[in-house]
Amino acid sequence: MLLQMFIIIPLLALILDLIFQDPEHWPHPVRLIGGILDKCESWSRNQNYLSLQTCGIITLVISTILVGAVVYYLQNIWLLGFFISIYLAYAGISLGGLISTSRHIINLVQQDNLPEARTKLGELVTRDTSHMDREDIYKTLAESCSENLNDGFVAPFFFLLLGGPVLLWIYKTVSTMDSMWGYKNETWRELGWAGARADDFLAWVPARITAGLVIAGVFIMGLNWRNALDLTSTQAVEMQSPNAGYPMAAIALGLEGTMGGDAEYFGEEVFKPLLGPYNNEWTDFKIEQLQNLLVLCSFLWVLMGLSVMYIIYCIL
Repeated sequence: MLLQMFIIIPLLALILDLIFQDPEHWPHPVRLIGGILDKCESWSRNQNYLSLQTCGIITLVISTILVGAVVYYLQNIWLLGFFISIYLAYAGISLGGLISTSRHIINLVQQDNLPEARTKLGELVTRDTSHMDREDIYKTLAESCSENLNDGFVAPFFFLLLGGPVLLWIYKTVSTMDSMWGYKNETWRELGWAGARADDFLAWVPARITAGLVIAGVFIMGLNWRNALDLTSTQAVEMQSPNAGYPMAAIALGLEGTMGGDAEYFGEEVFKPLLGPYNNEWTDFKIEQLQNLLVLCSFLWVLMGLSVMYIIYCIL
């Protein structure tokens, strides 16, 4: 049972993700969770008894318990439970989609199809991409890939290895709540407080694992690993998020491309702390190196994670 839950299911899920990615028209648990959160938002804003922050806490507790219980029940259905577990594990990680989507955007830029590249990039990020030039597209893509390497793969795979599909989907529920409600503006600050804090807590270890994987990856690739090793922590703490800066800083320093600076969110100009060397552009060569680094870091993480779980299995 331990071999099946902590080694076989994660490995099969990864293979399925690399082959099928996230088919657009397939049902996906995240969409269901998003629908539940929409209803919770409507309730929160239309009641007059509780503060929005309290409503956010209640939503967080109930939604994670509900999702965890449903996944636990589904994975224990006789005969079908194993296959449901594989699907839920596959649906909870996103490596193939990250690599494929970023590759597509890079190809569009290199074909000088900037309007289509802006549109595709806008599907990945919340900032305004409509006026971005080639350099801005590459920089924004590098930032998105850095964050999503952790949020979309390293962290979900970490919780899948640690607690199977149940813990994976508890994490995904928190992550979805943070991505929908976790903005620091008047509309979302109170309602999204609980989800944002829970996501900060759950992603703390995976974010630092991701930074370590990046440093190992740039070392293997013969890039500026020393700079990444020495300065990642120093630069990462400048970010508002306690976690996002670690993979971003490690990649910016290792590939010597600047991240941060001015960006537009919901019509408002925001300045993000600069990461990496000052004013170094993201060239075609560097963005290609980033693609290779994503693949290498993912391979290292799968190898390390499955090896650790196999050793634990043998001990037990």
